[in-house]
Amino acid sequence: MKENFDFLMPSVNFFGKGVIKKIGARAKMLKMSKPLIVTDKFLRKMPNGPVEQTLASLKSAGVDYAIYDGVEPNPKVRNIQEAKKIYLDNSCDSIITVGGGSSHDAGKGTGIILTNGDDITKLAGIETLDNPLPPLMAVNTTAGTASELTRHCVITNEQTKLKFVVVSWRNVPLVSFNDPMLMLDVPAGLTASTGMDTFVQAIEPYVSTNRNEITDGQCIQAIKLVEESLREVVANGHNIEARTKMVEAEMLGGMAFNNADLGYVHAMAHQLGGQYDAPHGVCCAILLPIVEQYNLIACPERFAQLAEVMGEDTTGLSTRDAAELSIKAMRQMCDDVNIPRSIKAIGAKPEDFELMAENALKDGNAPSNPRKGTKKELVQLFQAAYDAE
Repeated sequence: MKENFDFLMPSVNFFGKGVIKKIGARAKMLKMSKPLIVTDKFLRKMPNGPVEQTLASLKSAGVDYAIYDGVEPNPKVRNIQEAKKIYLDNSCDSIITVGGGSSHDAGKGTGIILTNGDDITKLAGIETLDNPLPPLMAVNTTAGTASELTRHCVITNEQTKLKFVVVSWRNVPLVSFNDPMLMLDVPAGLTASTGMDTFVQAIEPYVSTNRNEITDGQCIQAIKLVEESLREVVANGHNIEARTKMVEAEMLGGMAFNNADLGYVHAMAHQLGGQYDAPHGVCCAILLPIVEQYNLIACPERFAQLAEVMGEDTTGLSTRDAAELSIKAMRQMCDDVNIPRSIKAIGAKPEDFELMAENALKDGNAPSNPRKGTKKELVQLFQAAYDAE
């Protein structure tokens, strides 16, 4: 019988300037004698970048390590199989992920197949893992997915082009590190994409059928922080105050959807990412105003509240008219940070919409969407995202 947790929080979450220096000491405390560092080639080669700083901290603590740097965007099954081989060949006993969501998901996926069976595609779903992963820590480098502290592991089957989710409390890293100083040189486009993912991950739990008072508070504060800082940090990546606020927003959003879950924006975005290998944050951002317009009739009062949180003046308006302002604010945020309006920009093709709609309804994020849709309706939503101008 698998354990069930009604409310889940990460074990330890280090946040602030310079926390990356704590990695070695924490690894030693957790008795990690030889962790596998899971990252990508770009971060590994960056002079004095996150990987180099992580390795320096491990060396100073006398902790040995091996490295897998083959993580791709939208990490593939082949990535976790390659990482597993290096883990076993080097007699590793733990995992440290360094990067954004792709690295964290790849590290979780590696841990899953090390202890729960080699075919991760059979483990898609919610709480499917019987065995604990190897000890896992996460060093985060983008204010985006919040994978460094959530129970979600998102992997792409490169054979079927299906992006699937393994959701389990066993995936939550024992320790995460969020150092805003690691994010100062993230390019504007990536900052916008990951930042919009944070925005979506604060909005979807607020209207989720699994929301509660605690997650509501986390979502509201996260949305306020994004409204205050995302535009600024896209304009100037070295704005440390804005970077710090975006990290705070990302962490709050991650804590919220860890417990309240997400919805059709993510369920549909996963199909776009799997089919076209498109950036996850861009997929989510394009879909956000379209899907939430569809969801609005399910809980208009929640969307009216969102409009106020986003800074819209709802004085004297009906609940429905106030709710419409939240959709306007979502679209404005997308425009301000240069997100394209149509999924044509990521190579989407209408002939794929039927299959993607069918798979989106099977996605682990679909059940908590506030409005229950049909395959035909999701095809229409993909088409609306395609026709958007």
